[in-house]
Amino acid sequence: MGAHLLFHLLQKVEKVRALKRKDSSLKLVKRVFSWYTNDPESLLSKIEWVDGDILDIFSLEKLFDGAQNVFHTAARVSFDKNDRELLLKANIEGTANVVNVLLEMKDVKLCHVSSIGAFGRVSDRKKLITEKTHFSTSENPSVYSISKYESEREVWRGIVEGLDAVIVNPSIILGPGNWNKGSSKLFTTVYKSLNFYTGGENGFVDVNDLAKIMIRLMESDISGEQFIVSAENVTYWQFFQWMAEALKVKPPEKKAGKLLSSLTWRALKVKELVTGEKSSITRETAQTAQQIYRYDNSKLLKTIDFKYTPIKQTIQKTATIFLREHA
Repeated sequence: MGAHLLFHLLQKVEKVRALKRKDSSLKLVKRVFSWYTNDPESLLSKIEWVDGDILDIFSLEKLFDGAQNVFHTAARVSFDKNDRELLLKANIEGTANVVNVLLEMKDVKLCHVSSIGAFGRVSDRKKLITEKTHFSTSENPSVYSISKYESEREVWRGIVEGLDAVIVNPSIILGPGNWNKGSSKLFTTVYKSLNFYTGGENGFVDVNDLAKIMIRLMESDISGEQFIVSAENVTYWQFFQWMAEALKVKPPEKKAGKLLSSLTWRALKVKELVTGEKSSITRETAQTAQQIYRYDNSKLLKTIDFKYTPIKQTIQKTATIFLREHA
């Protein structure tokens, strides 16, 4: 997400300042740029990198000095309960630090990237989730969802104290990236052969649409609002059919019910303990894959004039890049 946002920002401004950890590699950023331009080096040269961490107040003060617009995309994503403390610290305390530093400044606007996970789960699976859906701990939310909900509360606190800010809640973000991590890994999984699909449904959005929407909201006078950013609600069956077609492989044909999903995550957990290799399927992801989540994107579309990229088209474009890199 961050690399794609940087690319779109550099289409509009001459200079961008960005935070990275001291030991971070910029290879992925350059690779993302290379998918959209023949001269990624010239774009990279326009980024002023600041070494630091959102848990380090001093690096944030250096980062934000003289800034007018701040995009907070940094977060830890995990659905492993063993990462609980890391998630809560990075996502909640990190966001609190961002808000506190910005409250000391004048004439600066924040765009906070939250998640649809911040709305938690709803008991009525057929009900559309909107920006007014209340987070409920009774629905057994994931630790990640809790961390994003609490980080949002830090932003709302800042807004009450006078911070100019907007919050975006993207659904599952699709696009080219690290093919071994996050949602981009789905392309690797399907390409290598995926035999099963689940009966769930979720929202999806193109990474480039998300970046453009964030910039549009920051260019506007809109403040103190949050928006679900989701192009379509798609069943996992349809999603994997489109993906297999785009990757020119056989689609999954067998439906995995709750029992098989439960056995799978347990088996992979045992394998993880033996090999030390982390599994992308956990108890939480297995449960989520069986659920139906539908999101209402009408608030954003009533606020700004925007047309989402169809998810099938996003999958096709991303698959083309994937196949080119794996030729």
